[in-house]
Amino acid sequence: MSLKRQLLIASLLTLLIPWLGLQFVLELDDALRQQALQQMQSQAQRTASTAAAVLYNDMPPGPDTPTLYAPLLKRPLNLDGYGDDWPGYDDDIASERPASSGEAAQWQLAVYGEQLYLLLRVAKPDPVYFDLGRPQQPSERLRLVWQERGERHERLIRTPAPGPVVGWIDDPRPQPDYRIRGVWQAHGSGYQVELQLPLTDGGFGFTVERPDHQGSSHTVAGTAVAQLVTRSRPLEQALSGHLSPGQHLVVLDPSGWVIARNDSPAEDTTPDFNSLSPLDIAERISLNGLRTLIRLYQPKPLYYPLQADQQRQPLRPDSPLIRTESGLALMISEALPDGRTLILTQSLDQLLTLSGSALGTVIARSTLLVITLMLVLLGYSSWLSWRITRLQRAVNASVDSDGRIVAAMPESRAGDELGELSRQFRQMIDKLQGYTQYLESFSRRLSHELKTPVAIVKSSLENLSRTDTSTDQQAYLERVGHATDRLSQILQGMSEAARLEQSFDHAEHEDFELAEVAAQATAAYQSLDPGHKIRYQGPASGCPMHGSPELLVQMLDKLVDNARDFTPANGLIEVRLGAQDGHYELSVFNEGSALPEHLASEIFSPFVSLRTGQAEGHLGQGLLIVRLIAEHHRGQAQARNADNGVAFTIRLPRP
Repeated sequence: MSLKRQLLIASLLTLLIPWLGLQFVLELDDALRQQALQQMQSQAQRTASTAAAVLYNDMPPGPDTPTLYAPLLKRPLNLDGYGDDWPGYDDDIASERPASSGEAAQWQLAVYGEQLYLLLRVAKPDPVYFDLGRPQQPSERLRLVWQERGERHERLIRTPAPGPVVGWIDDPRPQPDYRIRGVWQAHGSGYQVELQLPLTDGGFGFTVERPDHQGSSHTVAGTAVAQLVTRSRPLEQALSGHLSPGQHLVVLDPSGWVIARNDSPAEDTTPDFNSLSPLDIAERISLNGLRTLIRLYQPKPLYYPLQADQQRQPLRPDSPLIRTESGLALMISEALPDGRTLILTQSLDQLLTLSGSALGTVIARSTLLVITLMLVLLGYSSWLSWRITRLQRAVNASVDSDGRIVAAMPESRAGDELGELSRQFRQMIDKLQGYTQYLESFSRRLSHELKTPVAIVKSSLENLSRTDTSTDQQAYLERVGHATDRLSQILQGMSEAARLEQSFDHAEHEDFELAEVAAQATAAYQSLDPGHKIRYQGPASGCPMHGSPELLVQMLDKLVDNARDFTPANGLIEVRLGAQDGHYELSVFNEGSALPEHLASEIFSPFVSLRTGQAEGHLGQGLLIVRLIAEHHRGQAQARNADNGVAFTIRLPRP
């Protein structure tokens, strides 16, 4: 799996953060709804007590009493015989029982102040109007009936032609009642009457009468005398102070008619779009999405038309969550002592504001942050993948198919782990190139060193086979012996270096005192070689070291042995130890000839030796062993010319 895909999976796991936040928001929303229901229940009980006190002397009609409902108007109507200023007129005139196409009349009642309004539309293409010359002749007329203080009252509405009308007392000698007035207008399919009359607290009814073919009057439409029900202004005023923002309250009579309605609009917290920053717009979109998710997990709401004048929906649905004309809401109903019912609803927008705007904003912002983080991770992973690919190509370009180093890697200046890895690869390739060169030079030097003894052995054996004198034979045999000794020294030196490198894996490291080891080893060298002055210069203690003391003694053996070969008789060989910042400097100085400058950096390589004479054939493996032991202890080996001699210095890190 590629690094980019791994980072993609890791970034997708960060989506658990908003998911867990959503689960918490859902639990919080449910807890807020339960708490809101409890608060609404207490509020409904207090409000019901207030409503019961206001309605104490107002007895509602019984459940079997016929009723007529008249909604309240916000302003008085213009009596012109047209219904364009009536509420709901564009949606057809409403009545207690909506008229079908075959009914003769449609009507609507309304109340403003102490006035009752009636709008009546009658379907009659050729109406017969009232004839002033023949008043007893049947004609189109409207009979109004109401009860007031136990008395029955009747008024007739008739007209000789469309225009203003008043109520008439139906007596042998008719008298006008100017409290009832209105306008009679004709339209294409009949006529329309708009009336205003005093509001009564008793029953009210009306009938539409017209002449039949026999010349007598008969009723074609209307309603029987029924209890007039309308909204109570005193009750609405008394209950107006009991609502919180986002709440809606209605009081129903036993027949389901609304006798009180109050609204407390929720505060509009929508900011000006032009004042929002791009981040605020993205946050609003995320918040709306969160609210949509909350609604998906909420119980399915029942529809309840709160704005209807008569509400026949069940007062206590299975779930308190309802859907109204204005959105989702919580509903609580409370029964009043007189058979009426109080219904209190709370808009869920307020609860969503609590659970959405407070914590929901945090979740929305975290979602945006996670999405941004995912994009950043994907971009970063692509950048890392590109850098790794470039590093891979650089490594492949540095090594050919045969494993030869053909080019150096480009230098990286990045300060992160990949930059460090690139530099480590560069160092590794440089070391491999040096090791390859070492192997190539090793084979050449080894071939050069082996040619001489092999040639001596071959020539001596050939000469030995051609001579008969014992003296010559003895000389040739001695030459063969010297040549084989030299071959043995070469092979022994090679084996010693190989065994030393293998022993590094099994060397045991321990804590020891470097000063004591150097001083004791120097004293042993002096006792074994009285022909030179060998002494130790440095502290007696205080140089703790962690490593292999045996390997360090072997390193000193090689350095001192190398110094004896180049130091004249009674010359000085000095083992020095000093502490610098972060490291020790262990050096061996010897008097004698200077080191050639061109060999200062190669003296620790194999097959490099300055010995002549009896030391001929020496492979120079001793200083190679010194360098290997120093590098095993994470140190460095250096050689330099000093006053009247040469100093070999080993830098070892302090623990």
